[in-house]
Amino acid sequence: MTEYLLHPRITENKDWATFLFVLAFGIIAVTKSVYGNRFSDFINLFFSDKYSKVYRDSSQLKSSFTISLFFVQVISFAFFIQISLSIFGYASKTDWILYIQIITFLSFFILSKYLVEKIIATTFNIEEFMEQFNLQKITYRTYIGIIILPVNIILFYYNTVSQNIPIAIISIILLLSILTYSLSIKKYQSVIFSKLFYFILYLCTLEIAPYFFMYYLFTRGSA
Repeated sequence: MTEYLLHPRITENKDWATFLFVLAFGIIAVTKSVYGNRFSDFINLFFSDKYSKVYRDSSQLKSSFTISLFFVQVISFAFFIQISLSIFGYASKTDWILYIQIITFLSFFILSKYLVEKIIATTFNIEEFMEQFNLQKITYRTYIGIIILPVNIILFYYNTVSQNIPIAIISIILLLSILTYSLSIKKYQSVIFSKLFYFILYLCTLEIAPYFFMYYLFTRGSA
């Protein structure tokens, strides 16, 4: 009598990721249809400073355009973090529970950092400047998030990916972040120099320290 050994077939559920990718592109499509001219200026952000000049008022930070694309940004960066962890063998890219944890942490980190910045800005009477400065950073960060969204789709559905690819993408993101940060500082240099002490305090406590501690925690945890 022949004995048959049954092995459970393990399938990876990717439906949740497909839904989020479609949702992200849906938000982009709706935003583009509602804010046609503004979206066109936004897409040309790295080639023209028209968007930065027209939509520089701090009230734009709470506009529906900024908020809707903020969700796309968070979805995109959360995917990239999880996919990168998967490529380096620390996690599974199809683990939806891990994705919820990453996107929750990312959202909490960004929003709590913004609230602390607002408190410090109010304390030192530089609220208007910090609102405009944050708007610049969020705008460029959102732009980067939208750019890497289609890259995330390719990396997610492609099973064999070299570790050099996420390293290269991270390097490009860091270079773009430094460039956009430098442009923001250059744009507001007159205000920054007039309140140089407060800006250095802000830079050390809210722009450098959080990322340093995150790096320390991750490296200590992996040691």
